[in-house]
Amino acid sequence: MITEEWQPTGGECEGEERKIMMVLLLIVAGLGVVSLLMILFAPHIRKYAAGGVCKSAARLDGKTVLITGANTGIGKETALDLAMRGARVIMACRDVEKGEEAAASIRAVCPSAQVEVRELDLADTCSIRAFAQKFLREVNQLHILISNAGVMMCPYMKTIDGFEMQIGVNHLGHFLLTFLLIGLLKRSAPARIVVVSSLAHNFGWIRFHDLHSQGSYNSGLAYCQSKLANVLFARELARRLKGSNVTVNSLHPGTVNSELTRHSTVMTILFTVFAMFLKTPREGAQTTIYCAVAEELHSISGKHFSDCAPAFVAPQGRSEETARRLWEVSCELLGIEWD
Repeated sequence: MITEEWQPTGGECEGEERKIMMVLLLIVAGLGVVSLLMILFAPHIRKYAAGGVCKSAARLDGKTVLITGANTGIGKETALDLAMRGARVIMACRDVEKGEEAAASIRAVCPSAQVEVRELDLADTCSIRAFAQKFLREVNQLHILISNAGVMMCPYMKTIDGFEMQIGVNHLGHFLLTFLLIGLLKRSAPARIVVVSSLAHNFGWIRFHDLHSQGSYNSGLAYCQSKLANVLFARELARRLKGSNVTVNSLHPGTVNSELTRHSTVMTILFTVFAMFLKTPREGAQTTIYCAVAEELHSISGKHFSDCAPAFVAPQGRSEETARRLWEVSCELLGIEWD
């Protein structure tokens, strides 16, 4: 039996075309409405996205501040703010040339700014030790240490010392730097240590069995692990510094539109598309500045902040056992004894 293949009639084709056109028109209309609403509510969206603002007018005349990764993003904005408060700001940067450009732009805004750039590569313990040795020789006071520098979701690579890059720079590099400068901080007390972490710590776990992701590597999970390490380090260091008049707090700066996403094409695209919902570097620096200067935090230590207010810490970030174990492992990896 031979059957004829069905062919749509002219009327049926026209009907299908109308349906497709209607769907396309609805999509275009929907996008138009969404765009219109975004334009109308843009000021409100921006205000919400900006988050908390540091309202402290505290001056820092005669104070010395050290900020890692201060040549760009929230580090640069933090340096500008604290310099405008009268502090001597030392910008520790891997790329000295970019650091000098950032310092020049700060001086352009604030001619009286006391800013200076020093070379520091947190991916190289020899560089960290050399930096600290020179710093201790030339600087006699340190009132605020801001551990700001970081890498995010980079391809798998190792530091000079063989550490996975994200745990190496974000945690171990700052751990060693703080260890080398802690004596000066104590002698300069009251002093503050501010550790820039992230909301990403909620999704992190310290993989003691494979801390450097040699068995398997996921750039996102490795980043989350390093940010959790920041929170644990701040809490454990605060416990150990109790009574020293040196406080330590960690913070989540918010989702900031910065160069930190340069290693992730997907994140870069998303940040570009949803830029309206993200913080600018200046807005992202507010909680760092708050933790560094707010008068009400003079005796607060071991806490976590976001939008210039206390913030939630994931259960794994509150584990004293994990914090102490991470401390011991970190000392062993860096070849130091820090009691």
